Amino acid sequence: MELPNQAEPDSLAALEERIRQTAELVIRLRRERDAAVAEKLAAEREAAEARGHTGRLSQELEALRAERAQVRTRIEKLLGQIDALAAS
Repeated sequence: MELPNQAEPDSLAALEERIRQTAELVIRLRRERDAAVAEKLAAEREAAEARGHTGRLSQELEALRAERAQVRTRIEKLLGQIDALAAS
């Protein structure tokens, strides 16, 4: 009759070990989840900053294109005046 008594502590020890491993797994998974959430938030922040930067660059590009068009028009006028002077 000693076998059932000996089997009981072994099964209890095995159960305790499984519970300990499960608790460690839960702790590790929570840490990984927290790290993933923090990484996601950082990526979202970076993406928002990049969108803002892209918007500013887009506006700057449009302003530079408008300025280039104005400069081109002024140069064409000047060249026209130079041609008119040369022709007279």
